[in-house]
Amino acid sequence: MKVVILAGGLGSRLSEETYMKPKPMIKIGSKPMIHHIMQIYSNHNIKEFIICCGYKGYVIKKYFDRFFLKNIKKKLKNNILRYQFRDEDNHNLKVTLVDTGKNTMTGGRLKRVSKLLKNEKQFCFTYGDGVGNIDITKLINFHKKHKKLASLTACRPQARYGALTFGQGDLVTRFVEKPEGDGSWINGGFFVLNTSVIKYIKNDQTSWEGEPLKELSKKKQLYAYKHYGFWMPMDTLRDKNQLNLLWKNGKAPWKNIK
Repeated sequence: MKVVILAGGLGSRLSEETYMKPKPMIKIGSKPMIHHIMQIYSNHNIKEFIICCGYKGYVIKKYFDRFFLKNIKKKLKNNILRYQFRDEDNHNLKVTLVDTGKNTMTGGRLKRVSKLLKNEKQFCFTYGDGVGNIDITKLINFHKKHKKLASLTACRPQARYGALTFGQGDLVTRFVEKPEGDGSWINGGFFVLNTSVIKYIKNDQTSWEGEPLKELSKKKQLYAYKHYGFWMPMDTLRDKNQLNLLWKNGKAPWKNIK
């Protein structure tokens, strides 16, 4: 099974970093976010990746050229770069970089790489800015079991601030530091999709989170795999710092998940 990773957006909410690199290239520890995402999948024996580049895509290319210089095989055809190499965990990985346009929307990027999925019945699909201790094997099995077109991973994000409970007047009767959010489930990415979902994407300006997901839901073809563990996007500088602190302290829940 292949994995499509979105890595072409502007990342404007993290402009402190993204003015010089795409968001998936922002580092957690010594490795960029995209490395961590790929490791989540490769630890579940999924080792073929299609990376949808756009904004400053050359930075991603330079990373693969330099980081895996010693054991890399590179092939360029029709402006598509293909890499084959072994990572530090001795996984034999295949990576394809595709320029999907600077201003293309999320659905449009997926449609642009659809030819690379023509021999696949199903594939994984995720954003290039979030990590979690997702059990990818269970997610895929969940998708196969319900036999619908699409599965997304539903997550409940941690609240950003401490929660207060009041008694009489201004008396605080309970304080919880950074509890779970309001209980709402949100789209955490980490999809498993049948290739036929691509027909729901009209063109470059189609947002995957817009009409395609709405239409799949309307037709009862979208299921949610509820993930009760850790999940966190890197939307802001605060998120980046928190993820780096977890990594530095050896408490990164997404590391070596099997």
